[in-house]
Amino acid sequence: MATIHPSAQAREAAMNTGDYDMGLSTAARKHLNTYGLTPPTVEDYKTQATRCLKQLERKSTSIDKYLYLSGLRNTNVHLFYRLAIDHLKALTPLIYTPVVGEACIKWSEIYLQPEGMYLSFSDRGNIKAVLDNWPQKQVEMTVVTDGSRILGLGDLGINGMGIPVGKLSLYSACGGIRPDATLPLTVDLGTGNQALREDPLYMGSRRGKVSPQEEADYLDELMEALVEKWPGIVIQFEDWKNPFPSLERYQGKYTMFNDDIQGTGAVILAGIINAVKSNGVAIKDQRAVLMGAGSAAVGVAKQIVQFFMNEGLSEDEARRCFSLVDTKGLVTNDRGDKLADHKIYFSRDDNMGKQFKTLTEVVEYVKPTILLGLSTIGGVFDSDILTKMGQWNKYPIIFPLSNPSDNSECSFEDAMKCTEGRVLFASGSPYPSIEFDGKLQTPGQGNNMYVFPGIGLGSILSKAITITQSMIYASATSLSTALNKKEIADGWLYPEIGRIRDVSVVVAMGVIRAAQEAGVDREVRIRNMKDEELEKWVRSRMYDPHAEVAKVEKEVHGKGVSTNHSHL
Repeated sequence: MATIHPSAQAREAAMNTGDYDMGLSTAARKHLNTYGLTPPTVEDYKTQATRCLKQLERKSTSIDKYLYLSGLRNTNVHLFYRLAIDHLKALTPLIYTPVVGEACIKWSEIYLQPEGMYLSFSDRGNIKAVLDNWPQKQVEMTVVTDGSRILGLGDLGINGMGIPVGKLSLYSACGGIRPDATLPLTVDLGTGNQALREDPLYMGSRRGKVSPQEEADYLDELMEALVEKWPGIVIQFEDWKNPFPSLERYQGKYTMFNDDIQGTGAVILAGIINAVKSNGVAIKDQRAVLMGAGSAAVGVAKQIVQFFMNEGLSEDEARRCFSLVDTKGLVTNDRGDKLADHKIYFSRDDNMGKQFKTLTEVVEYVKPTILLGLSTIGGVFDSDILTKMGQWNKYPIIFPLSNPSDNSECSFEDAMKCTEGRVLFASGSPYPSIEFDGKLQTPGQGNNMYVFPGIGLGSILSKAITITQSMIYASATSLSTALNKKEIADGWLYPEIGRIRDVSVVVAMGVIRAAQEAGVDREVRIRNMKDEELEKWVRSRMYDPHAEVAKVEKEVHGKGVSTNHSHL
């Protein structure tokens, strides 16, 4: 066995920043050898939270707030997650989208400290040895990106590290996956962004993007190295320009999924399930127009196809409910251009030789019951289109899903006004509640954080050997059932975001049951548990930052609580 260098042991100790919590007693600090390294006062959480929120309030820009929270996460991890959980709605935009987009753009300028792991193309043949440098012995969850398509911002190379870091923060805050069991991972496979390559502050390689075959060979080595070092690790791909090859190559072989395709599809499907229940139109008569025909749009549409099939349609009948619109208009077989492979499934062959070149023309032709936007074209659902949706449908389903809000296809207020308040609405970006006809109306937000924490948690706890499509589908159907009575009575499509940890339990249970049904689970102890018992078991294995100080205190006072709080 290789000798662990003393400096590596020091790095591992430095990452256990919960040991410096001001809530720990003097006895606990002496036990952890941190006595004297923090001010002597023992503080309650309320005092610590007040200080942090005041410090945050003093920051004048969003990026300064982002940097403050990043520093807190790296110096007092449990306090950071207590704040994140207790102030989720206010802090999530600062931890992840939309502010993480600005952080990624400026990553090489604002870089302060190591966070996550960077693997270079030059590491090929030696990836396992590089992974051995990660100071934490156990990793249950990783998010991996190459930075080639960060949000709607394009190729940002290694500057995309903000995405795995932020995403895994939400896995911990929302899904209860221990932060010390997560690995933010960015692979530097070059960048096609010439401006970055010429930027003297850019911290990635100065080479162009590797070829698709070189990328595939590299990822083969990476996947093998990850599971060899951490058997059972859940691997989530995020923000790849072309996400389909890795999904097709590794789905069924590893415990992996792609949140851009599968997570987005699942969370939108959950909203569609609830919207379809409310709009009074039979499944066979639903007609959906998608503005945008990229990987996310196709992933969304395919998930809804599966739902329509489960409701009694044939695959062909379900597929024909969808019309996709890209920059050239309606996607058809006879349009005259070579379609990208992922568009072919939904390409229309019943347009009778007519081509519809604009969204307005397509909407007039289809007269949809469902209008989905994944185009990043702000305002493309104009007042004319929105008004017609209200004329054709008693309860039109309109989901402008592009981020950030400047790219949203329409606003909640415009959708409400143009449909006389009858719209069934969900967006990708958050919109405030508005008063309409004397009643406060709250928009739904199809945020992936409703599902990906539960997918990760359920996959870890069930010890799934792979993440099946049935598990992804179960995350959507479980989410659709997670609304409480008040939310249902108020016509909401998604639960209140402040209940996200409860929602993640519901989603994780659905994922676990689907894994069991598919025969891909290895946690045999829970197979025969009833739902009530399973729920208690899941909750007992979720990371709770509010309980960490008490765990240490019990250990200090000889009550035998281990410091290893693994899920497994």
